[in-house]
Amino acid sequence: MKPIPGRSLIIYALFFLVFGYGIYFVLGFGKSLETSPPSVSTETVSISDFSSVVSELGKNSKSPVAMLVLQLLAILLAARLSGWLVSLIGQPTVIGEIIAGLLLGPSFLGLFWPEVSGFLFPKESLKIIQALSNVGLLLFLFIIGMELDLSVLKKKAHDAVVVSHASILFPFFLGTAFALTLYGDLAPKGISFLVFGLFMGIAMSITAFPVLARIVQERGLTKTPLGTLVITCAAADDITAWCILAGVVAIAQAGTFAGALITLGFALVYVILMVFAIRPLLGKISEMYPSKEALRRPVTAFVFLVWLISCYTTELIGIHALFGAFLAGVVMPFKEDFRRMLMEKIEDVSLVLLLPLFFVSTGLKTQIGLLNQGNLWLVCAGVISIAIVGKFLGSAIAARLVGQNWKDSLAIGALMNTRGLMELVVLNIGYDLGILSREIFAMMVLMALVTTFMTGPSLDLLNLKFFSGAKEEPSDYRKILLSFASPASGTRLLELINFLFPESKKKEQQTEIVALHVTSSGDITPREAETLEKEVFAPLEYKAKQIGRKFRKIYKNTPQVSKEILSKTKEERASLLLMGRSQSLFSRKGTAGKVGSLVENSPVPVGVLIDKGFKKIQNVVLLFSGNRDFFLREYVESIAEHPNREVTVFWSGSVPPKWAIPKKGQKHKWKFVQKLRSELFSADWSSYDLVLTSWDFYKELESTQLEEVLPSVLVLTE
Repeated sequence: MKPIPGRSLIIYALFFLVFGYGIYFVLGFGKSLETSPPSVSTETVSISDFSSVVSELGKNSKSPVAMLVLQLLAILLAARLSGWLVSLIGQPTVIGEIIAGLLLGPSFLGLFWPEVSGFLFPKESLKIIQALSNVGLLLFLFIIGMELDLSVLKKKAHDAVVVSHASILFPFFLGTAFALTLYGDLAPKGISFLVFGLFMGIAMSITAFPVLARIVQERGLTKTPLGTLVITCAAADDITAWCILAGVVAIAQAGTFAGALITLGFALVYVILMVFAIRPLLGKISEMYPSKEALRRPVTAFVFLVWLISCYTTELIGIHALFGAFLAGVVMPFKEDFRRMLMEKIEDVSLVLLLPLFFVSTGLKTQIGLLNQGNLWLVCAGVISIAIVGKFLGSAIAARLVGQNWKDSLAIGALMNTRGLMELVVLNIGYDLGILSREIFAMMVLMALVTTFMTGPSLDLLNLKFFSGAKEEPSDYRKILLSFASPASGTRLLELINFLFPESKKKEQQTEIVALHVTSSGDITPREAETLEKEVFAPLEYKAKQIGRKFRKIYKNTPQVSKEILSKTKEERASLLLMGRSQSLFSRKGTAGKVGSLVENSPVPVGVLIDKGFKKIQNVVLLFSGNRDFFLREYVESIAEHPNREVTVFWSGSVPPKWAIPKKGQKHKWKFVQKLRSELFSADWSSYDLVLTSWDFYKELESTQLEEVLPSVLVLTE
């Protein structure tokens, strides 16, 4: 029986009156118990009351919680905006986040608006930012450890070890040698040259594995021999560099070489314990909880306990908590699903919320203005040059010596020269331990920016035509670039290609299909990208198997979707760019948004499918409005060649096209019907499966009621 609405209202009113009166009675009785005058005044509100409220708001805005929330807002906005801006010029978002940290620090905000800087980052709040940034950094290193696939070390292991260690030893030597010129004037007082020289060496030798892996993935090099080798080199480089860094930190913390040996002994015992005791235990846990549903909070809590204990132990030993976080990630079970599920729980909070605090913490320590003294800018240029020569040339020459060609060798050098976030991690360790002075710290931060920034342009230079050796395709060879946003759209476009260009046994009439999907984000990790690639292409692979066609797939992730599609169209030398419709935020037209931009800028003809759910394609109609649509003849003739297709040409011009009218004695390949534009609105479209029309003609029809009654439409450009 359904409850009566009025009855519920009466019950609610009754409860409200009874208990409301009860509360009023209790408050009135309690007032009689007061022994001092009430603090709440019931007098008329005056201007002074408003002033006190405003004063209270100002006081509340300076409370620790309010200040922290305001700082988080400013930091996140600056980081996301800067990351987006640098992505527009093809740079990793980490570059923008580093720049955001510098802009919020004394080098920019503190220099031009010191009052704003003082209000936003008062000295008493910096400890909270530092603490939270350290938590974010520990989580980040934990993720990096999990992303490190040790199995890649088996691939081209010998070549990778040679290149990796050469890319460490050469810049390490140059860094320690250059430290001789810096030690006297710029090293902090009380720091031995042994510690200073070793730290400068390791700081010059770092490669940013996460940034490198992302660049390799974004450029489609993951499954190439070059990509495999450089990822293996970076993995070996990461492990070796962290081990050396642990030794340098141990020497700095212990103060003596003998003390450092004891510290390293403890560290070695701890690594053995983690690898041979903790990792097997975690492996058994991953087998017991193989799915996301099974991975309950107690398991996640246990993993976090391992992470925290590892961080605490390495900090206690004297080799820094970051090494423990990294090691905890490395010993996680190798099962990809288990690692991915853990990373999904951590990444958003650590990378989006907490890690930007680290960039700001670094920016607050960086005072670029200090380099205006004397010849420090020349010294800074020397630091950057030494870093580039050591890492770039060291890696490139080693790669050439193990048998790589010059192009791949230089590409390996450019990629291994990427410093990124990992360099900042090392520099902050050195700064916090008192090994680096403020001047050297600022120089090294700029070096990290420059070496990361130059990676993309360096690879672009290597891909110029004089290096590419691209082969000219035969003029009658057809290559179609199928660009799709959703898997459902991709399968429909694949069906359309199979209809328009059936597979031919003649070699000169063959059609190559290249399927392209671009994820509109630059923030996903290579592991996430690999998972997404499998998911988006699986339906297309199934459909291709059904219809007996093959295609080559390209997966990219970048915020600049249109630019990437146009770039791939040109790079692939496509004959036709085929895609689905899109709608902008302010328009429902299928030719609006990205589609309109792509059509205007595409170097090749474009086809846009306005899909209205065709189940088969048997009856096709061509809307021909005049000589501007002459290029559609090629598509009509191709379709008409198929024995099971019926093609009708609707001609709305004043002079019929000669090609559409069959000559005397010639077999009719299509029906030819003259229809004025006004007659198109009253035509029966239910018997047709697909309409072909030109881009210009469709834009004229799109705003009319005709667009609503048309079946699926393929809009084509010349």
